[in-house]
Amino acid sequence: MTPLSEFIFLSVLGSIFTLIVSTPWRPWIMKRLSQHTIPSFNLFKGFTRSGRVFSDSTNAHNSTGAFNKQKLDTIHDLSDCHEVASSFSTLVQQDGAGYWPPRSNHNEKTWPACLQAYKDIYHEMAPLLPAENASLNDNINERRIFEFRTRFVQLLSQKVDLAEVQRLLQAADAGRWDVFPRDAYNGFYCCVAWCRHAYRWASIPVVRLAQLEKSIALPMELVTPWNSMQSHFGLDSESGNNMSSLVLNFNPAGGYALKINTGLSTLIQSSEEEFARIFQEVEVLGVPIYCSIVESIVAYARGDKESCLEHVRDIKGQLRPLLSSYYDRVHDAKIARSVWLSRVQGFYAWGVGHQNKTSGEWEKFDGLSGNQVLLFQALDAFLGLEAYLPRLIQERNVPLLQRRFCKVVKKHAFRGQLADEGVDGKIKKEFEDIVKRLRVFRSAHRTRAKVYLTQPAPERLPMTAGKSLLKEDMDQSLLFLDQFMVGRLQQTV
Repeated sequence: MTPLSEFIFLSVLGSIFTLIVSTPWRPWIMKRLSQHTIPSFNLFKGFTRSGRVFSDSTNAHNSTGAFNKQKLDTIHDLSDCHEVASSFSTLVQQDGAGYWPPRSNHNEKTWPACLQAYKDIYHEMAPLLPAENASLNDNINERRIFEFRTRFVQLLSQKVDLAEVQRLLQAADAGRWDVFPRDAYNGFYCCVAWCRHAYRWASIPVVRLAQLEKSIALPMELVTPWNSMQSHFGLDSESGNNMSSLVLNFNPAGGYALKINTGLSTLIQSSEEEFARIFQEVEVLGVPIYCSIVESIVAYARGDKESCLEHVRDIKGQLRPLLSSYYDRVHDAKIARSVWLSRVQGFYAWGVGHQNKTSGEWEKFDGLSGNQVLLFQALDAFLGLEAYLPRLIQERNVPLLQRRFCKVVKKHAFRGQLADEGVDGKIKKEFEDIVKRLRVFRSAHRTRAKVYLTQPAPERLPMTAGKSLLKEDMDQSLLFLDQFMVGRLQQTV
């Protein structure tokens, strides 16, 4: 099959997959497809209506905390044996507060006293952020933005003791996690990210007037702690990121913490939460994959190719429930197309910047992007693919320990060293199957993204969270975005 014909085939297959997973006829279709032996349709085998795998007992409990804890402990025990195990274990122990996905404590009553004011301010400002009806009048929007930011500044200046906050952050920088536990640090980081994005937009839906701002002066109560925590995570962006604003926005019991659309309809609030849960669940279901990546690299380094084969085969199997969790959420019944673009997506954008003091050049910062997700960066590194995000964007938006882990995985990736025969050939075949599943996923994502991004939002200009303002014409904007998605699909080989 030529590259062009394969690309066309995968695009069509992605569209078919998008239709299949959202139709009420899915059980009947899946039953019929399972009776055939067409290789591409075998990708669907094993899925139930809920998206869980029923045919692979290895993965039956891979989303449970006990299973993940056992896997993480196994990698921790290997941390003295290989740098890839050490790198992942360090990520879990430090940024993850001893677990993965990272523990994030949102119970402000357990936070150090000087930080509790931030959560109090969140509770007061959250209901003021969403407008029930978006206005197309610039004068009305200008007044609304001004009033929201003014009230935010008043509360911060009245309630926050910035000197005490600074002392606490300095203690954390010195390793005093006894006075500022890592899980509370993560929860506070998420809270400050929410406050900054709320102040940035001052209204949901995001409106054109705010989009056209080039820079914004945030209150020092939102600047000082943010700069300190960004430095801690090895980041250099004014915007929140996938980790700060999505993955950390869930408490240890799995509850969704900081909300964008407080007080609005169930449809809007549930769509918002379902979208956020995609990113959290990818990390939950990704734990066995991270561990299998590490174990396969260690096994290969030891010359134990049979064990290596089993671990790579596990990755292929573990991708099924993980990708299914995406397919089962990204459709209109879970995330309403009518509200996502205007009520959810805009909050995670940024689109303003400042003048670099060293170079004198203007630096604009983009917001959250699915390309910041650790799981897919790690898989790409394991497959020997080049990183999608440029180095500068990674340094701004992907935490340092995550970047290091992916770098070590790429350093020890062995796919290119495999022969065609024997156990090597079997491992090579498993890699090919992993690539196929990623290609189908990226093709399906391309199809679905277009559907959601073409919904009407007359109050704003075309924009994505990860690339900020696009072309003024939506058709041109979609063509611009499609070039990125097609490019990554073609690189997934």
